[in-house]
Amino acid sequence: MEHIENDDKYTGLTVNSGVAQPPIVNPYLTRRRRQPLPTPGEMVEGILKGDVTILSRAVTLVESLSPEHQAIAQEVIEKCLPYSGKSRRIGITGVPGAGKSTSIDVFGLHVLKSGGKLAVLAIDPSSERTKGSILGDKTRMEKLSVHPDAFIRPSPSAGSLGGVARKTRETIVLCEAAGYNNIFVETVGVGQSETAVHSMVDFFLLIQLAGTGDELQGIKRGIMEMADGIVINKADGDNVDRARLAQAQFRSALHLFPPTLSGWIPEVLCYSGYYELGIAEVWEMIDRYFEFVIGNGHFERKRQEQARYWMYETIDEQLRRHFYNNHDVASLLADKEQRVLSNRQSSFTAARDVLDFYFRGSDR
Repeated sequence: MEHIENDDKYTGLTVNSGVAQPPIVNPYLTRRRRQPLPTPGEMVEGILKGDVTILSRAVTLVESLSPEHQAIAQEVIEKCLPYSGKSRRIGITGVPGAGKSTSIDVFGLHVLKSGGKLAVLAIDPSSERTKGSILGDKTRMEKLSVHPDAFIRPSPSAGSLGGVARKTRETIVLCEAAGYNNIFVETVGVGQSETAVHSMVDFFLLIQLAGTGDELQGIKRGIMEMADGIVINKADGDNVDRARLAQAQFRSALHLFPPTLSGWIPEVLCYSGYYELGIAEVWEMIDRYFEFVIGNGHFERKRQEQARYWMYETIDEQLRRHFYNNHDVASLLADKEQRVLSNRQSSFTAARDVLDFYFRGSDR
């Protein structure tokens, strides 16, 4: 390229041609060919051997919306079912900022000291606008995330909560077949996710905070009735007295509720996840619970009730999916939506017309 500065009248001034623009893509980058999807038999074999890579791929199939992937996932789950059910399933919930992830980190390390394996299934909240999730729970479980006997799987809550919960339950089956005898399920801490998680775990742990305002605001009837144990986190330093006060208030509140179906009286303890204080006491409480419910037969009854519950939940979800995936129903819905928006028909009669159309098609 010629430059005017190189003209004879500009003697002594020279402009070099410069450096060539480097390519956008690294020329030394080699493309890795994607590994073909294993057969269901190969997946089951890998899962039973404890292969974390195969387990992760199977969970991805469970979470996939592809009908082809769903068919493979269901076949894998059916074959893994006889090897499942031999774990302690513990649900952990609490308001955002209560220290759930930090607590899981120290609880998990405490559990792994006595042997066995731990799987942590964290349901991460998704944006209602972008549908995206951070999936950053593993960053707050610094020690557990590098432990060889721990498997941490965050999942986005995008879509229907029931669908997410069903996939989490199916993931539990896969993890149990892979030899994980302790399962932690962390909820998003908001909305109705606690109810869904409660229907798939054996013990439900509620993490609360002290010194954040009126303690009675944390005593909500629905969540309190589901809790098998309540722990007050961040009971350290200047916050110890406030934690003890909150502990007394929660214990008093529990007396106002009817007895639990298991006969177990929920306990309230204080601990500090950050300073790892009182961790052993919390786990001793959980040990006492399992000994109690296994002894009186409630453990097995609850597992049976949960299996029945998820059968009907799956039926509801499949019916919903079949309805909305019907091409004729989708066309009619678009027309009825316009009629409702223009005030030519009420929402209720429009819904009735669409359902009548769907049921008439099902009868044919």
